Amino acid sequence: MTSPTLAPYAACDERSRGRRFSEAAPAYRSEFQRDRDRIVHSSAFRRLEYKTQVFVNHEGDMFRTRLTHSLEVAQIGRAVARALRLNEDLTEAITLAHDLGHTPFGHAGQDALNECMAAYGGFEHNLQSLRVVDELEDRYAEFRGLNLTFETREGILKHCARDHAATLGDLGRRFLSSTQPGLEAQIANIADAIAYNNHDLDDGLRAGLISIEQLCELPSFEREYQVVMENHPKLGGRRLVHEIIRRMINRQVVDLIANSQHRLAETAPANVDEVRALSRPLIGFGEAQAEEHRALKRFLRQELYQHYRVLRMTFKAHKVMKDLFEAFFTTPRLLPPEHQQHVRALEAQAGDHGRARAVADYVAGMTDRYAIALHGRLFEPGELT
Repeated sequence: MTSPTLAPYAACDERSRGRRFSEAAPAYRSEFQRDRDRIVHSSAFRRLEYKTQVFVNHEGDMFRTRLTHSLEVAQIGRAVARALRLNEDLTEAITLAHDLGHTPFGHAGQDALNECMAAYGGFEHNLQSLRVVDELEDRYAEFRGLNLTFETREGILKHCARDHAATLGDLGRRFLSSTQPGLEAQIANIADAIAYNNHDLDDGLRAGLISIEQLCELPSFEREYQVVMENHPKLGGRRLVHEIIRRMINRQVVDLIANSQHRLAETAPANVDEVRALSRPLIGFGEAQAEEHRALKRFLRQELYQHYRVLRMTFKAHKVMKDLFEAFFTTPRLLPPEHQQHVRALEAQAGDHGRARAVADYVAGMTDRYAIALHGRLFEPGELT
């Protein structure tokens, strides 16, 4: 299933490092298409529809969710992979799976769960995404998890603490040796950042938490604003915002492709192993675009993520997550029977650490609205069922 148009350093079926459990090759599709299909059909992928980026799910139907975000990342990732003659199917699989382990309530939920797990090994959403596809998805007769290829799993594990990396064998070695993942994983990493920065900006404008006047202090926004107003002086409202943001995304993607092409030509890796052996990634922005990207991140951190209305949501989310974890850790019998069984199995292996990990698996898998409803049933006197 290898395309003759793929670059020699692209991932392909013939050079895949395989799956954890051996399977017959798929008919009429590639190994990485099979990975993508398993991800799309997974329970964790469906739950992304009701997990949020910045705004809690019930705040409004038009804000991004983890599902729409993942689709947007996949669109950007595939475009970059195609331009660089890399494996589009692998890039799509990684981008669609990268958030499967995210908690409800975005980063606020992750931070709360990490605090709860501080004495039990901590909580990293990238590791949890890997845990979802390796262990927690329960669909196939012959193995637990989705049994994805090494290359997809490598891309899912975007970050990893050194102590955790040491337990992951070949998959964690790059975090110990400061080497790189394959190019498709590198694309997924930056496509993720392009999507969430620009789309958090869009959602912040939609919510009225930031303004066009504030954003015009950013060179990347102000430049596109001026171009749009020169060409469409009467344009306003949502069309104006969409036109500016689509131009910002396009400029970033074009720069990413051009600069990555230059790095690849300069380095000329013969295969993916030579890519992995490098000390720095080959997929990246030019320096001017990289600085604009960093400036946008700083703006969002200061003006959106620290906005008092967002902090109110994250304060509430933090309490919901901690209350649920503590309730289930203290009294596992409050869990549904299959999750009680999961607690007993991990507790038998690792004591309180196992119990905590099983509870974290359950809480992390919740959607925003399920976590809010369950918190109400457990802690509000009027809710007894």
